[in-house]
Order: sequence, then C-alpha cells, then structure tokens
Amino acid sequence: MDISDYIINTYWDSIVFGIDTFEITKPAEEVFRFIINNGKTGHYTVKVNPLSSKKKLHDYGFYYCDTLVEPYCHVKNFVELKNDNFSIYINFSANIEEMVTICHGAFRHGRFHRDFSLDKNLADIRYDLWLKDLHKNQCVFGLMDGDQVAGFFGFAHNKIVLHALSEDYRGKGLAKYFWSSACRELFRRGHKELFSSISVSNVRVINLYSSLGFRLRNPLDVYHLRIM
Repeated sequence: MDISDYIINTYWDSIVFGIDTFEITKPAEEVFRFIINNGKTGHYTVKVNPLSSKKKLHDYGFYYCDTLVEPYCHVKNFVELKNDNFSIYINFSANIEEMVTICHGAFRHGRFHRDFSLDKNLADIRYDLWLKDLHKNQCVFGLMDGDQVAGFFGFAHNKIVLHALSEDYRGKGLAKYFWSSACRELFRRGHKELFSSISVSNVRVINLYSSLGFRLRNPLDVYHLRIM
C-alpha cells in the first residue's frame, strides 16, 4: 500500500469544522514523516495502544486528547432493569428537532470538545448532524417518559454510537431503565453482542454500562495533530 492509503479523509468532520480532517490508520513513523513532509494543513487523529511509546507522536507534534474504552455485553450477561413508566419509541417520525435540542451540549466528554484547537460550538454541531443522520437512517430510538421525549439512543447495527438524556433526567439514576429498554430491543432484533466506545473520563456512563452487565475492553489513547 502507498503511505497515503493510511491517511483517511474524514469528510463528515471536514464539513463541520471547515478544515481538512483525517484519521491515521497506521500509527507508524513513516506515516507521521509523510504527513509533516507533505505539509498538508488540517486536523489529524490517530488511536494507539495505551502501553505503546508515545515519543514519536510527541516528536512529530501530536498531543494527547482522550482515552477510549469499549463497553461490550453478550446477551447472556445482559442485566435487564425495568421501570414501567419508561419506554422506547421506534416510530421514526419522532420530532428530530426535539432530540437535537437534547443532543446539543450533551457531549462535553467527547474528544472534539476536549481538543483545545477546535471550536466547541462546532463540536456540538458535529454531534447534532450525526444524530440527524442516524435519525434519517432509522437508527435512533426515542427514550420516552409517557408521551414526553426524555432522550435518544442511536445505534449502527449492534454498536451503540450516540445517546443522551435531557437535562431534567440527568443525575437521577434513571438512565439505566431507558438504556435497558433500548438494549433489550437490539437484542430482540437478533444481535448476540452489543458494544460501544466511550471516554474513560465519562465515569457516569461507564457505571451505567456496568449496571447493565457490560464489561470493558480494547482501550485506545487518542492523539490529535493540527497543521495550520
């Protein structure tokens, strides 16, 4: 493969941030050298084993941004928690704008929010557009308290990709009931395992997943590079 093949243009992020954005799929010095020598401006992401040496990353100007872990749960280990007041809404004509209102500002643990080189308002918009895309592809459940939209739960096949509760429901120990209903529906659709990816700084969500029988695997350190 050509070295440039290891540098993938993430066009969806480019649209939001107004700059070229890339993900490096091979964290090797020859790839870093190619990027620097090529001199192409933009924002670069690379994910590496936490135990690997970070010297070359620092040598080439990369900076630490986040550590991700992967919660996963096999159907046989799933802990179902019920609350008859809460349910999920599978009708995809649900009011997307109401969900976007919940989404906006809910992801301060995200690596784009934590990156000092990026506008946090644009990082919010990135998640808003992601939610709209999931909704368009019928990959969002509404999390309902009676007929009130309390949040949303986005997925791609068996991966849980985006979820949030409205501010009125946060910090009250209620999320586990909504998440339990959503996970149960995905298992009902035939998936044997569900998984996600979250920041280790998001302790509340780690505890939430643990309460439902999820375990953690595949930690990755995330480094960014901004060439201007």
